[in-house]
Amino acid sequence: MLTIGDKFPALKLSVQQGIAALPGGETIDLANDYPGKWKVIFFWPKDFTFICPTEIIAYGELANDFADRDAVLIGASTDTDFVHFAWRKSDERLAKADFPWIADNKLELSTALGILEKDAGVALRATFIVDPNNIIQHVTVNGLNQGRNPAETLRNLDALQTDELCPCNWKAGDEVLKPAA
Repeated sequence: MLTIGDKFPALKLSVQQGIAALPGGETIDLANDYPGKWKVIFFWPKDFTFICPTEIIAYGELANDFADRDAVLIGASTDTDFVHFAWRKSDERLAKADFPWIADNKLELSTALGILEKDAGVALRATFIVDPNNIIQHVTVNGLNQGRNPAETLRNLDALQTDELCPCNWKAGDEVLKPAA
């Protein structure tokens, strides 16, 4: 599995966003589409499931908070862009989560990252925080049966962006550690 300090894969992949029109071959270029921005890329195993929508909706509710920190929120699963579209269209809460959803149905990105669940052949619940130079700065991975906390992802982004030593349970506005000189 790729980890902290590794370059995030520079792939161009199918992507789906919004519900205004059927997918029309839109793509996302993970190396070039967001120059100077942090990227928060989170995977869920499958569309039309149970835990996944709770995470997507919770990330969507924090989308403006991520944007305020110069970070783009990008979701991903191993489903197709048409399945993403149908799922968004079927649930108004998911439709409001209007950030790009990568359609990794060829398993290119999940394989490159090393996050495929071996038996199910779907992505684990992995979250990557990638800096503006496309270097992975944070990774968390949950199994298929445990959702994650998007507010914790935001807290980790805040800590990374301080470029300081942040103690346990640190949150934005708290003091950072200053080692004695």
